[in-house]
Amino acid sequence: MNAAGTPPDPARQTRRRLRSLGALAAVGAALVLMPFAFGMFDKTPKGAVMIEQFKPFMTTSRLDGYQSDLREINAGVHQSATSVAAYLDAHASDDKSFDASYPAFAGFERQWPGIDSKMTGLVDQVQGNLGNYLAVAALPSFTLFPWFFVIPGVIILGFALASLVWPRRWTSARCVFVVVGVGLIAAPGIFQMFQRAPAGGQMMTAFKTIETTENVRQIQGFFIDMAEGQGAIRLEIVPKLENSGLTSTQVASKFPAVATLDARWVHILNDMTPMIGAMSDNVANYQAIASLPPFPLFPWFFVLPGLLVVGLAIAGGSVRRREDGQEVAEGSRSVPNYQGVP
Repeated sequence: MNAAGTPPDPARQTRRRLRSLGALAAVGAALVLMPFAFGMFDKTPKGAVMIEQFKPFMTTSRLDGYQSDLREINAGVHQSATSVAAYLDAHASDDKSFDASYPAFAGFERQWPGIDSKMTGLVDQVQGNLGNYLAVAALPSFTLFPWFFVIPGVIILGFALASLVWPRRWTSARCVFVVVGVGLIAAPGIFQMFQRAPAGGQMMTAFKTIETTENVRQIQGFFIDMAEGQGAIRLEIVPKLENSGLTSTQVASKFPAVATLDARWVHILNDMTPMIGAMSDNVANYQAIASLPPFPLFPWFFVLPGLLVVGLAIAGGSVRRREDGQEVAEGSRSVPNYQGVP
């Protein structure tokens, strides 16, 4: 009975339950349709590929190695343009300047400050987002995310429709709604999405200027310029030093940065080229993920429907059955007729 002592109206309780079931069906349908509306079945697998292909390069040791590679190139170029140039000019058999004698290196040396700034900035930017990448990589595979919406949505929609057709299923369906709703609410906490999703958003923002076709092509062009500069050192400058009377050991001792760059160039090339290749291969994958809703919103795509489902399940009320099998709203009782009782 209510506070006034009047039993609840079963018809009113039924209408309330029907409204809750209609709303639950709408929530379930929305969860099912959301991955299709956002194109998640096409886009999230591309995100999974991007995360997996970046994995070999997104480690502290690998990124520190790239920084070391760039420092070695810079030291070798600087030493070639200064002390080596002074030495060879002093031992030249003609009046040609160092730049005139080695135009390929001179051209590269003029380009190198811009290349160094761009490449160092790139590695700094990637290294600064290492923690964000690791946070995203720790989430379940992106390929699974559409199903995290579709499966609960199908369950909610199916039980809501079943309860509309067979009202006696409401009690068991109500329990299912609560369990599924609590699962949706708990999922972001279990997967630490409130911490990891914003980190993913920061990474996507940082990579916006990196993962572009124009940027990748420019960096690939840098490698062509770097190869030409190193080729000039290896095939022209170092042989000229040795022809001047220096042994290879003396060259390494007198010009260590040049000797180190000459010896390690193949390693540097093999170290950095795969990273640039991965960047090139994943431009389209990045753009697919970037077109999804912002990462920080994804936890709420679970929590808000979950709260709605639990709230609607509770708001729908519960029923009990009389011995004749008819449903009666819980709280209502037959009122004894005391008329005529002495």
